[in-house]
Amino acid sequence: MIAIIDYGVGNLHSLASSLSFLGLDNIITNKKEDLKKADKIILPGVGAFKDAIEKLHATGLVEVLKQEVENGKPMLGICLGMQLLFEQSLEYGCHKGLGFLQGTVSPLVTDITDATLKIPHIGWNALDITVQDDIFKYIKNGDYVYYVHSFYAKNCTQNTLATSDYSIAVTGVVRKGNIYGMQFHPEKSGDVGLALLRAFAEI
Repeated sequence: MIAIIDYGVGNLHSLASSLSFLGLDNIITNKKEDLKKADKIILPGVGAFKDAIEKLHATGLVEVLKQEVENGKPMLGICLGMQLLFEQSLEYGCHKGLGFLQGTVSPLVTDITDATLKIPHIGWNALDITVQDDIFKYIKNGDYVYYVHSFYAKNCTQNTLATSDYSIAVTGVVRKGNIYGMQFHPEKSGDVGLALLRAFAEI
């Protein structure tokens, strides 16, 4: 079973529908016992970093989440959920993240080199797979995924598996041990996104 963490932030039902379409048992939950029973955990997220990290702490799930990850349970952060995995975010101030991954979440607008590009970054972009990993076993380099974001993770090369070009190399997929993150939305990325979720379920 895959537990999708419900902390008031995220595209929960679309994600659950994608997992169900793949025949994967899943539950949307804010209960500690469900995280403990689950085989894998997904941390979704849409919105602002500060609001999301505060809501996540308010659930009381952070400590059990850290314990389950430390015990080796696979976890996937999606979009803002991936950003929460890092040490800090510079989104409207400086805010501490969960600290699973080294790096900082920074505004795209300060780093992109093409002033004609729009922020937020919304749309389909090709994945440049820089490190081979089982998460990619059902897709190929250059496959397209769907992004919606204004901030991105940087200074995290050591854990980056794939990037997408937006005049800079935007961090697309990260991994550290049993912890994965995807900046794009696999549940909105068609067959490629479904293939990535299937691969995560098989880890």
